[in-house]
Amino acid sequence: MDTSLDRTSLPEAPQTTFAALPARNKLMLGLGAAALAAVIATAAMWARQPDYRVLFTNLSDRDGGSVVGALSQMNVPYKFSDVGGVIMVPADKVHDARLRLASQGLPKGGTVGFELVETQKFGTTQFQERLNYQRGLEGELARSIMALSQVASARVHLALPTQNGFFREQQKPSASVLLTLHPGRLLERGHVAGIVHLIASSIPEMTPKQVSVIDQSGALLSNQESNQAAGLDPNQLQYLRAIEQNFIARIVEIVEPIVGRGNVKAQVTADVDFTLSESTAEQFRPNQGTEPAAVRSQQVNESAGAAAAGAQGVPGAMSNQPPVPPSAPINGPGQALPQGQGGAAAQAGRETKRDSTTNFEVDKTVRVTRNASGNLKRLTAAVVVNHRRSVDDEGKVTFAPLDVKEVEQIQSLVREAIGFTKERGDALNVVNAAFSVEDIPRAEPVPLWRDPDVVGLAKSIGAQVGLVLLGLMAILFVIRPAFRKLPPAPPGQRTSAVVADDVALPPPSATPFGKLSGASEDVIRLARENPATVANVVRSWVNT
Repeated sequence: MDTSLDRTSLPEAPQTTFAALPARNKLMLGLGAAALAAVIATAAMWARQPDYRVLFTNLSDRDGGSVVGALSQMNVPYKFSDVGGVIMVPADKVHDARLRLASQGLPKGGTVGFELVETQKFGTTQFQERLNYQRGLEGELARSIMALSQVASARVHLALPTQNGFFREQQKPSASVLLTLHPGRLLERGHVAGIVHLIASSIPEMTPKQVSVIDQSGALLSNQESNQAAGLDPNQLQYLRAIEQNFIARIVEIVEPIVGRGNVKAQVTADVDFTLSESTAEQFRPNQGTEPAAVRSQQVNESAGAAAAGAQGVPGAMSNQPPVPPSAPINGPGQALPQGQGGAAAQAGRETKRDSTTNFEVDKTVRVTRNASGNLKRLTAAVVVNHRRSVDDEGKVTFAPLDVKEVEQIQSLVREAIGFTKERGDALNVVNAAFSVEDIPRAEPVPLWRDPDVVGLAKSIGAQVGLVLLGLMAILFVIRPAFRKLPPAPPGQRTSAVVADDVALPPPSATPFGKLSGASEDVIRLARENPATVANVVRSWVNT
């Protein structure tokens, strides 16, 4: 069966249909096509927009202008933000732009260093050379200080006196530093001391006492002389705070398991003696007594000579006995005088003289005593313990004071934890009191329509959805109505469509709704066998 349609009953080709449109419909169709093309082009450009990354931050106006001019010459797109002096370029060109700008010496920065010495002109005087050297040294020191993460910018002023050999006392150099810190950043004492020693070590014959450091608010950070005049030392203060914090941590750590976390508060005051004393003592002990003495030297002189003739002494046996050897506690037992063969009678005619000198070592003790610095003189501790918290079956929270026995146990534990010494004058006070809890108003949650992240995401999605809606509106309200308003078909076209050799579909006006002609069975069979053909015929009826 031939299922081909009658070409006269089919709708016209698109070219014939567009040619048959009136001028108004053609204009609407052109505007719709232009709007659709614009939406597609905008979406394509939106999708191809590059991802911008930060190239430089915190640039001065001079450096920012130089960098922007160089990027324009290199045909590199950029974005400039006034907040923080940020310059952004596409992500794939960040490293290339930095290298090319670095080859041109950009950014130069707010300070200049020793490059001033490299650009000196011929015929520069000695004063200009000295001035350029000082400016370069100031710039290099400022760059070193700005390498710290807390410092936004720095200026260094050096006072370098002229060294003259004719002066007996040379004036020492000095330096002043002005720091501009980032918002919310602070410099600790260690950082300030590092800056002071950095500058003092960079200048010959400069001491840390000759360096002054201030911040952007005018506060003096390096107040060494005032601390020494008041007897204060940052290291000693830090040591004192460390001792107190250590005792507080001990108290909280031993009491919290009993009363619960956050139910104990402690404060400790330590009296530390930082006096450094040194004593030297010399002691001499007598070398006479039962203890043996050390003999340094001993000298004995003995001489004998003839005596005058004559009888001397008492006659008898006693005069013929040798003399008794002398004895002394220092010299020890004496030595017997030499006796001749003749005994006392032979020595009677001679005169003997004996001298003995003994030198002893002097006993001396030298003791040097140096007391340690930072001795703990007295300790005072105050501990506050919250009331006991209890929850009943209904969920009601109540607070009750601790028993006297429990307070005494806590006091004993604290006394042992801090090494309480009564002889030292330590004091400890443990109090059980209810903590006052203030009702802190809760911060209201930020609504979604005020959240910056949500607003940014909504803008990004809204732009894409808006493009899609514009495209659909151009299709539905401009292009489609232009095709629908076609001119009416000639009367000869509203004929029956020949579907088969002997079966034809009658025009829709020839068959009432709900009633079929005698060829209804053939039409139903044709619709079952060729549904596409029947659909085309019905579509042609709808379009006409």
